[in-house]
Amino acid sequence: MSTPRRRAIALIIACGIFLPGCVSRIDTSPDGTEGITAVAGFYPLAELVHEIGGDRVEVVNLTPAGAEAHDLELSPSQVDGVLDADLVLYVGGGFQPALEKAVAQRADDAGIDLAAGSDGDPHFWLSPLRLISAVPKVRAALSAADPTAAQQFQAASTSYVARLQNLHEEFSDGLADCDRRTFVTTHAAFGLLAEAYDLRQESISGLSPESEPDPARLAELADQISELGVTTVFVEPLAPRGAAETLAREADVTIAELDPLETLRADSDDDYFSVMRANLAALRNGLGCR
Repeated sequence: MSTPRRRAIALIIACGIFLPGCVSRIDTSPDGTEGITAVAGFYPLAELVHEIGGDRVEVVNLTPAGAEAHDLELSPSQVDGVLDADLVLYVGGGFQPALEKAVAQRADDAGIDLAAGSDGDPHFWLSPLRLISAVPKVRAALSAADPTAAQQFQAASTSYVARLQNLHEEFSDGLADCDRRTFVTTHAAFGLLAEAYDLRQESISGLSPESEPDPARLAELADQISELGVTTVFVEPLAPRGAAETLAREADVTIAELDPLETLRADSDDDYFSVMRANLAALRNGLGCR
């Protein structure tokens, strides 16, 4: 059995057994040639490479649907998949340490840190414009791996960028005229989104959802909520809500969901665009936008 074929089968096995939330599509190209194997750390990265690579790429998402991306641990089989894949998409800076460790074992440059240059905030995908900037990196890597499909990857990239640009315009228009510009979240995942649309994020904890809430920080936020007329504390689908619910209760405001889009809910029919539009609707409601 050829090495490429062995790699592809290993990834399919890993996806089927260990990864119920995989975004896996096919294992060979339509013309019968070996396709590209791509491993992604979590959902938006997997969706990105699938949108550009289409049926030329076998995509393995290491974070199952409904799981916390930050908590990723790799089985030996998954580590082998990372080492053998043609392309590995990840977010560095300690976002998924187990994956970074596996990528560091490779002797080539097949691992791409898509958050590089994001000024310390890894959540680049929550800004459509930042996600657009990642498209050329993925297209170039796929084209290098399969030059015969470069034109297909270019066409798919152009289409995907147009959809992201439209989404950006929806956010820009939808958040232009609001009663408030400040929103409160459980952890600081939405800073780049806030920066893109002239909003201000205030968070209970830092960039990691596992950060312990500080009672002094909760008191400070309660004062800000009162002073700024904030009506909503945003929680996340998978993150603990205790601190946010306490803050909302003490400040007498409501709770609503804002999804950091690190994974999809299990059995969900959503995709990046539908979740982002739900986020936009939640922000518009919470900020009193017209």
